Amino acid sequence: MSRLDGSRLVFGAGGAVSGLSASQTLDLAQSADELGYDLFSLSDHLHGHSRTVEPLSALSWLAGQTRRIELATNVLALPYRPPAVVAKTAETLDRVSGGRFVLGLGGGGYDEEFRAFGLPDRTPGQKITGQREAITIIRGLWSNESTTVRGREFSVDGARIEPRPDHPIPIWLGSYGPRALALTGELADGWLPSVGRIGLEGARRMRESVLAAARDAGRDPAAITCACNVIVRVGAPPQPGAGAVAGGVQEVIDQLLEILAVGFTALLLAIPTVAQQELVAREIIPAVRAEVAARGLPPTHVG
Repeated sequence: MSRLDGSRLVFGAGGAVSGLSASQTLDLAQSADELGYDLFSLSDHLHGHSRTVEPLSALSWLAGQTRRIELATNVLALPYRPPAVVAKTAETLDRVSGGRFVLGLGGGGYDEEFRAFGLPDRTPGQKITGQREAITIIRGLWSNESTTVRGREFSVDGARIEPRPDHPIPIWLGSYGPRALALTGELADGWLPSVGRIGLEGARRMRESVLAAARDAGRDPAAITCACNVIVRVGAPPQPGAGAVAGGVQEVIDQLLEILAVGFTALLLAIPTVAQQELVAREIIPAVRAEVAARGLPPTHVG
């Protein structure tokens, strides 16, 4: 069962790293596992000129090649797969990994990808409706002997899967718009934006929207893991507006602490090479943990 519940400071690897072969992806995942990273994730961009792997099949493979690290989709694009198929695939991946799977889910942010694959266009409103229906279907199949949902975007009729999960599989949503953030606070186990896309002030405002929606839904906001994707380039000169954390070791440490101060408790670091991944694990992550501890603040109250 996932240990990424927001009660401790988490560091991930993988995520927004593109152009890698399957063997390079395996090298990164095994390195992250050996170095003590908590999570390894893969994005879901099937269409394009850059080399990619299909995340669900690749993560199943990585589950057999790693020992302890948790595995996540970052994030799975709903238009590619019917929610009932996602539910079954996620249960299998979680089972073969020994309960190490986190389902990162998105409504689908790049319409040109889906058009290229002949998939239907959806308006932003339809995507939110579809995401709500998908979560209902997925959790229904994980929990119930039979699930029927007659939705506007997705439907199932007496659907069932066997076996069902032995424990709750976390669902993290990669959300940005007001309705998507409200849905995250209402239903999700975690929030997973990319901080370079929205900036620190935008992240702070959006996080408050997620937590407010959780309170409005009668949920404990602390139950939501606030994670974020961070592109990291140690040794590269900082470039304002580039959306990446860059610079020398101390500069990177300082920038990661600024992100934690917004209220995130899980940093999913996109690091392109095994060598840089090792440098971050040896010199940066321990320093960040030490600074957080020096402030005397638990992760959920950083900042």
